[in-house]
Amino acid sequence: MDLQLANKVIIVTGGARGIGAGICRALAAEGAIPVIVGRDEADNARTVAALEAAGHRAGQVVAELADPEACRQAVQAVIAQYGRLEGLVNNAGTNDGVGLEHGDYARFMASLHQNVVHYYLMAHHALPELKKSGGAIVNITSKTAETGQGNTSAYAAANGGRNALTREWAVELLKYNIRVNAVVVAECWTPAYETWIQTLPNPEQALGDITARIPLGHRMTTTEEIGSTVAFLLSARASHTTGQLVHVDGGYVHLDRALANAG
Repeated sequence: MDLQLANKVIIVTGGARGIGAGICRALAAEGAIPVIVGRDEADNARTVAALEAAGHRAGQVVAELADPEACRQAVQAVIAQYGRLEGLVNNAGTNDGVGLEHGDYARFMASLHQNVVHYYLMAHHALPELKKSGGAIVNITSKTAETGQGNTSAYAAANGGRNALTREWAVELLKYNIRVNAVVVAECWTPAYETWIQTLPNPEQALGDITARIPLGHRMTTTEEIGSTVAFLLSARASHTTGQLVHVDGGYVHLDRALANAG
């Protein structure tokens, strides 16, 4: 299926690694031009080089998205380079470990800037160009907003905010024919996830316990599966889909966990 994304310029925040890199690969494979916005220039450049080596086009802008002014400058840099913008993927963020019992105000607020404030700012600054192009926005969010996790109050709150903003923007931007959707991630295998699992006392057992609770296939979601869904939601093939929270999680969040042992 042709997603009609050829030559579309699409910002992907945090696009250098993990889920973001998977999204960039999916977009590039459809002929789009993913532009990575992230803080690490070397990581950004490495991912762009890999895409270009595969015969695709891609770009990058270095920005610390926790800095509000950097968000504005990043969007303007993309527009200055390409002259247009057809899509925005808000993806950057990190699980923070800022809990209730042992957290504090400063860390909580810093995590909100790292995980949800820049979603708003990137969309705000991208909006004038998206209005011209009739583009689309996809927000990447986490199951923690719905299931909780423990010891991650700020990250859970940020993801609840991402979900709410998705539906709020979908309503506000109807008049511009700008669609806004979210992809909700549960257990997706990334380098960061692998690093985290190795911190546990028995990593192999922990991973086995987790995958056993994922109903569909008893396996982790791949970054390619997230990327494919994002590409579809950005495309004209999803032209009547807006305000949706699409769970790409093998049924982890909504299917009865009893099914996990039925395979």
